[in-house]
Amino acid sequence: MSSAVEAISCSKVDVPTAPEPEAAAAKAKAKNAAAAAGEHGDAANGKCGEAAPPHCHDEEEDEEEVPKVIDLGPRVSIKDQLEKDKDDESLRRWKEQLLGSVDLNSVGETLEPDVRGSRPLVCLSILSPGRPDIFLPLPVEPNAKGVWFTLKEGSPYRLKFTFSVSNNIVSGLRYTNTVWKTGLKVDRAKEMLGTFSPQLEPYTYVTPEDTTPSGMFARGSYSARTKFLDDDRKCYLEINYTFDIRREWPSTS
Repeated sequence: MSSAVEAISCSKVDVPTAPEPEAAAAKAKAKNAAAAAGEHGDAANGKCGEAAPPHCHDEEEDEEEVPKVIDLGPRVSIKDQLEKDKDDESLRRWKEQLLGSVDLNSVGETLEPDVRGSRPLVCLSILSPGRPDIFLPLPVEPNAKGVWFTLKEGSPYRLKFTFSVSNNIVSGLRYTNTVWKTGLKVDRAKEMLGTFSPQLEPYTYVTPEDTTPSGMFARGSYSARTKFLDDDRKCYLEINYTFDIRREWPSTS
């Protein structure tokens, strides 16, 4: 492509005189080649547009990935599912094994599932070896100001979620967390929690261990947004908050 551009821009190249129609065609061909070279240059410089390369994508796609919609047919209440074919003993045992101990009094005829905790939403806590668990109060006030919690740099930690499921099965419940520092996105985590059936006892999920960043540039204040969604992209909880990473843990006294 670069050789085509050089041939167009070099004034010392000897071009044989062509009849007028041929000269016009050559001129049009040169114009198209220059335009193509310009488009290639724009793409190489990372300009997103209709002809953008595959690696050049809108940041919003990263932020909210939209899964392909799969038509699973009409939704049926879990009570109807349990009542159906109840005379078939083997099928009944299979459903009990699949769904676990379902409280029929809590499901009713509602089709939409619900995820709640004892406060009354999902209960969140941060676990770090040798430290008291950090329990995060919920719900968070919409206009709340100040730091929600503080972590020590370079410290291992896990997140613990405690929640209850009612009404219907929650399919593909997942947790997403996006973190910004001084306006720049520095981290995005996604964790698939699983599929859960309604029951009286709350569920508990603990994430794999992670480590807080360390160093001079890691310390400071961060803003974050946490969401709990299912496969239908129903959002059960969204939290916007701030937290700090410091040299030491805050005093517990």
